Amino acid sequence: MSGPPGHVWRGFAGLRVVADVHGEAEAFGAAVEGALAQDMFVLQLGDLTDHGPDSPGVLRRMFALMDAGQGLFLLGNHDHKLRRALIGSPVRIQAEGLGRTLTQLDAAPDGEALKARAIAEIARAPAWIRDGGRVFVHGGFHPGMLHAAPPPDAGATRPAGLVTRAIYGQVTGRTRPDGSPERLHDWVDRIPRDMLVVCGHERRSTDGRPYVTDGLLGGRCVFLDCGAGKGGHLAWIDLPSWA
Repeated sequence: MSGPPGHVWRGFAGLRVVADVHGEAEAFGAAVEGALAQDMFVLQLGDLTDHGPDSPGVLRRMFALMDAGQGLFLLGNHDHKLRRALIGSPVRIQAEGLGRTLTQLDAAPDGEALKARAIAEIARAPAWIRDGGRVFVHGGFHPGMLHAAPPPDAGATRPAGLVTRAIYGQVTGRTRPDGSPERLHDWVDRIPRDMLVVCGHERRSTDGRPYVTDGLLGGRCVFLDCGAGKGGHLAWIDLPSWA
């Protein structure tokens, strides 16, 4: 991708930003069809697969959008892990997560083609996009993202530096009672005034709507993940195509 990534949606009537899909192909299809009907570009925040009933269907839809120049996905931790599994690297496979995706791909008539395409596309998926006063990222923000472009091969290499923050957020190394990582959110207070960060990765919502919070510097963050594939639902927001 040449030039600022945000240029790919210039000329569209708007930008539909879609949270973690996690294999919910039907809901993703509805979000996509609604966007296309309004001439909106689809930016998906990462974590396309795992948990839900039809990860191959999600991949087909996403790749079709990319081929048509109507969509793009960011690198998420589940995408990064899927690629590692597909190329034979040792990974921990949860039966209801990555294990379900691999089983679905093995059973799909176009499974081998989807695997090959996933390996290629995840390797070059952007770890974050800055578009003027907006930053789109899967896991968490860092001010360094305002001044540096993500590595072009972030999805094909071991996460380090800003990529680690981008796909995993900020963690303490401890686990919560439900077994999930304990996360910190003080990075929200480092979002500059009048800047908007839109991320997925973590279901912070308690009312079924995206969780919106303002930081100490006056920046705003939208946590868009509402639990698709994990007992919740798919969420998205529509924004102007210009920053």
